[in-house]
Amino acid sequence: MSEKLKLIITEDGSHSLYNEELKETYHSFHGALKESIHVFMLYGLDSWLMENPNRRPLRIFEVGFGTGLNAWLTLIWAEQNQVPVLYHTIEPFPLSEEIYSQLNYGDLDDGFFHYKPYLKRLHKKAWDEGSAVSEYFNMKKEITTLEEVILYPSDVVFFDAFAPTKNPELWEKPLLQKVYDSMNPGGIFTTYCAMGKLKRDLKEIGMEVETLPGPPGKKEMTRGWKKPKPQE
Repeated sequence: MSEKLKLIITEDGSHSLYNEELKETYHSFHGALKESIHVFMLYGLDSWLMENPNRRPLRIFEVGFGTGLNAWLTLIWAEQNQVPVLYHTIEPFPLSEEIYSQLNYGDLDDGFFHYKPYLKRLHKKAWDEGSAVSEYFNMKKEITTLEEVILYPSDVVFFDAFAPTKNPELWEKPLLQKVYDSMNPGGIFTTYCAMGKLKRDLKEIGMEVETLPGPPGKKEMTRGWKKPKPQE
């Protein structure tokens, strides 16, 4: 295992990683699984589906593939809801097989057991090319940065970068503008971060911004909406 990364157990029993160089975890200490479900599934995918019950496919862009937890939960969501998903994710520092093969997400709940093998498939999938991983889940993952990536139109954005105090450049307004410009009208931007500067910047680039209850251990989180085009 990389000397910079340590496997840790969060409070809900799920794994995360601690980056010793940044002195930062990949997920909340209070529960990696619960955080991802709350921020990205509940206030991202479920909310989009409520607003767009008949719109297909769902196009997702994720900043930070990391442990693959968000992608894996999205695959499960897509299969269970029978919603075709096109998933685009970026990660400048992919995990080694030594690390991702130890992740315990598929062991935490009987409902996840059927989908356990898909976590490794997501990690083993070739980088920089798109293809189907399951019946309802297609993914393209790229070894690149938010500065360099060419974005596709997206309906939902999972902004899951390291915290602004650790990776401030990813949270600057020009990159937020880049993401916003790629979003389809009515699209959702969701993140665990609730900093006032982020919310102000999102509003300034045109988003409707909501402060929502946060996952366990965190009071608040942020969601932005790209306003639909006015009907002619």
